[in-house]
Amino acid sequence: GDKWAHALHEPEKGCVLIATEKLDGVHIFERTVILLLSSGPFRPIGVILNKPSLMSIKETRSSALDSSGLFSNRPLFFGGPVEECIILLSGEIRNDGGGLFEEVMKGVYYGTKESVGGAADLVNRNLVPAENFRFFDGCCAWDRIQLREEIRAGYWAVGACSPSLIKPSCLGEVGLWEEILGLMGSKKFW
Repeated sequence: GDKWAHALHEPEKGCVLIATEKLDGVHIFERTVILLLSSGPFRPIGVILNKPSLMSIKETRSSALDSSGLFSNRPLFFGGPVEECIILLSGEIRNDGGGLFEEVMKGVYYGTKESVGGAADLVNRNLVPAENFRFFDGCCAWDRIQLREEIRAGYWAVGACSPSLIKPSCLGEVGLWEEILGLMGSKKFW
């Protein structure tokens, strides 16, 4: 079908980390779904998909996020406790503005604050609608051993999911955690 999810044994680029009950009570990570953007040998990086902030980009007064004003009314999402701006783009890119976005999974790309100008250019040239972009304030990062140990200790379940679950209209929904668990055939991993 259109939406699917299944468990993985090891984390990989484009997988999701699903918080288990061991993170209940840890405000930042309780019931979170994290999209792993990079699983390189040095430092895996991801963004929390289901923690909307109550602010728009305009309300942050950050010119780094939107110097052109094109995205100023777009919502800002909480991506994690590590200071970094991440842009997530859903939908095919016909011309990605000079390689500013990296594909994470089919039809889902990410960039950093350095990609904002390229994002505005894609919208201005009618190559990608503005609603296909999501902006995250912060990200999650681990050293490789730390993430592996957290997974072994049972803090995170690792899964793969369909790109349709990561599309912009789904992000920020509090039900994403439950939906992915349900599609994986279990309400709990523990």
